[in-house]
Amino acid sequence: MNLDCGLRTRSCRVIQDTSMAVAALQLEDDAEEIDDGLKQSCWANMPQELLREVLIRIESSENKWPSRKNVVGCATVCRSWREIMKEIVKRPEISGMLTFPISVKQPGPRESLLQCFIKRKRSTQTYFLFLSLTQALADDGKFLLAARKFRRPTCTDYIISLHADDMSKGSNKYIGKLRSNFLGTKFIVYDGLPPHDGAKMTKSRSTRFMGSTQVSPRVPAGSYPVAHISYELNMLGSRGPRRMQCIMDPIPTSSIEAGGVAPTQTEFPLSSGESFPSIPFFRSRSSCVEKSMSGVLTNQRDSPLVLKNKSPRWHEQLQCWCLNFQGRVTVASVKNFQLVATPPSGQSGPQYEKVILQFGKVGKDVFTMDYRYPISAFQAFAICLSSFDTKIACE
Repeated sequence: MNLDCGLRTRSCRVIQDTSMAVAALQLEDDAEEIDDGLKQSCWANMPQELLREVLIRIESSENKWPSRKNVVGCATVCRSWREIMKEIVKRPEISGMLTFPISVKQPGPRESLLQCFIKRKRSTQTYFLFLSLTQALADDGKFLLAARKFRRPTCTDYIISLHADDMSKGSNKYIGKLRSNFLGTKFIVYDGLPPHDGAKMTKSRSTRFMGSTQVSPRVPAGSYPVAHISYELNMLGSRGPRRMQCIMDPIPTSSIEAGGVAPTQTEFPLSSGESFPSIPFFRSRSSCVEKSMSGVLTNQRDSPLVLKNKSPRWHEQLQCWCLNFQGRVTVASVKNFQLVATPPSGQSGPQYEKVILQFGKVGKDVFTMDYRYPISAFQAFAICLSSFDTKIACE
């Protein structure tokens, strides 16, 4: 009897001690939440006029990387700071700067080329895109995107990611891919997000070998075709540069004209993979898409933008094909190219002479990549990746 009472007393004491410990931990957690809430409200409850003025001054003063990271830091303080900073920071089309991750999916500046460079790592078949921070042809740069090459029996995939070390389609850093045919003459660029609010997703079986990581519910991974790239066959083996053409499916031809508009993603969706958010994350729908969904295209200005490589000239003294890269390319290579818009039949103008994308070699594994409106860094990077791929029938 005494033994039984002793066990019961000890059990009751253990239960009481455990309950007190759990209660203490709960109080600590509640205290931390209250403290975080007070900190949040402290920053969030600043006078809006004062807060906006402070953030505007920070954004205007920190206009280059790496100091630009302070602008991103301000956007992470709390929700009110983030909303104000999203209003202050202009899109690359206007500001000519890449600030937030979504910037790589938005069209580049209208008035000038945005200078970037690509580094190739042969051992792992990976490619890294950097934003140039100086006028040097290759500096440390600000990392933007990475891609890895995956060979398959009938095609090749280049998986494009926001992370330098996480390049699988199952990752929440996945934003798109480039796929080639067997000969390396035709490519399709797929966006992980719809390029406009009428886009249709293409089914893909590539997820079976890209990794077992679960797709993040915050970034729905899809396959939306946004560009078709083709290289002209060279059946006779004649010498000369490659000839290529890019059809930018969601971008209308009218986008390169004054007042023209290209579809622009404004943020990564935050909903589950089952459905996209009810609020739009596009600035506008392409007029090409609107016309095609309603019936027929009214004229060639509404058709998809077609880019073609600018024809080089033969230099007799150097005995090679030459293009004017404005000093941005220093090594002759069959991979070098400049893309301009193809004018509709019977039309001409200075907008069809502007280089929209140029790519060229400056070192053994270093290449410059400069692009402008209406294509994005992601689209430009994918097009340049097609130049790296082996082309059995084009050379």
